[in-house]
Amino acid sequence: MSKITFIGAGSTVFAKNVLGDCMGTEALQGFELALFDIDLERLEDSRSMLNNIKASTGSTCMVKTYTDRKEALRGAKYVINAIQVGGYDPCTITDFEIPKKYGLRQTIADTVGIGGIFRNLRTIPVMLDFAADIREVCPDALFLNYTNPMAVLTNVMNAYGGVQTVGLCHSVQHCIPGLFEALGMDQTGVQAKIAGINHMAWLLEVTKDGEDLYPEIKRRAAEKQQQERHHDMVRYEMMLKFGYYITESSEHNAEYHPYFIKKGYPELIERFQIPLDEYPRRCVEQIGGWKQMRAELVNNTSLHHERSQEYASYILEAIETNVPFKIGGNVLNTGLITNLPREACVEVPCLVDASGVAPTYVGDLPPQCAALNRTNINTQLLTIEAAITGKKEHIYHAAMLDPHTSAELSLDDIVSMCDEMIAAHGNWLPEFK
Repeated sequence: MSKITFIGAGSTVFAKNVLGDCMGTEALQGFELALFDIDLERLEDSRSMLNNIKASTGSTCMVKTYTDRKEALRGAKYVINAIQVGGYDPCTITDFEIPKKYGLRQTIADTVGIGGIFRNLRTIPVMLDFAADIREVCPDALFLNYTNPMAVLTNVMNAYGGVQTVGLCHSVQHCIPGLFEALGMDQTGVQAKIAGINHMAWLLEVTKDGEDLYPEIKRRAAEKQQQERHHDMVRYEMMLKFGYYITESSEHNAEYHPYFIKKGYPELIERFQIPLDEYPRRCVEQIGGWKQMRAELVNNTSLHHERSQEYASYILEAIETNVPFKIGGNVLNTGLITNLPREACVEVPCLVDASGVAPTYVGDLPPQCAALNRTNINTQLLTIEAAITGKKEHIYHAAMLDPHTSAELSLDDIVSMCDEMIAAHGNWLPEFK
């Protein structure tokens, strides 16, 4: 029996989407769905939920829970990762509250910036432990990473973990539908080319019947920027100033650049509708709403599931059937984007079939897009350097090179803030010298 292992299976809603998709896919019938999580109560919730879907759909997949991670991985053909190390309390709170003392405000803090750096530093050791287990008990498995910070973790698993890994993010497949719906444009028959880095990939081409749609997109976006306040003002502004639309949301991109969250310009927060402290707010809402959601998912014996847009089941289906499928995947930059560093992780179109995930060549990005990507790649690569070498100085370097952090704080304050973050994380971090 072939096996799909889901690490972080206590993420019950996400497990429903990804594994529910697998349970309804003909090519994946008969697979074992191996669930692992360190939260045994949530693990059992996910098992019950998936068995509800199995009963209502007639799927022949077998759902099995494990408390031993290595046994959950043993013999797996595919591994899906959706962990979060440190959770909301204490680590997410730390990621927001200590920077706030220094006047450094954030929105999501899960990709770059101080929050992203420290989320990486506490997650990389755990991911490398996964990699050691995979090399031992399922060395040929394909690792599908959904965990943020996407670029760094996917990079580490490939370059240092020795595990064939593709990073998957929702923003690529949601880019065109979200943009066109907001601008009142018909997306039927639209062709798009997207490439860059995770959370800052670029809509490089957008056409319909050979016609370039960018002039009309920019015209409508400029009108909307002047006429109303809306949720996507940062991305529209970046597109109008730099020429290309970015895949990830405005609340994310507000903190990836030095232009929007600034102590000396508080009016920018209102002008661009920037939701400061958005991620902690979402965490509190999700924690508060889980009791009702649990009843709807875990105790609903007639639970049904419609296939989602998540890439995982489509990737597995393409490999199993040899029917090609195109995704936007995060992979090492083996010369795929020629004006970004080769050691970086990039997000590019990939073709999936029985031979696996094959990234496609992109060439040069527009120079201004590549330059903006490199500002984030600098921090990503120094964060990896810190994690792999154990040198504290590289944590400082990563923070000093972050566009938002360096625009707001002095070098001395950055060092002090990092030291305070390291102390507050305690055993969530390895020891740095």
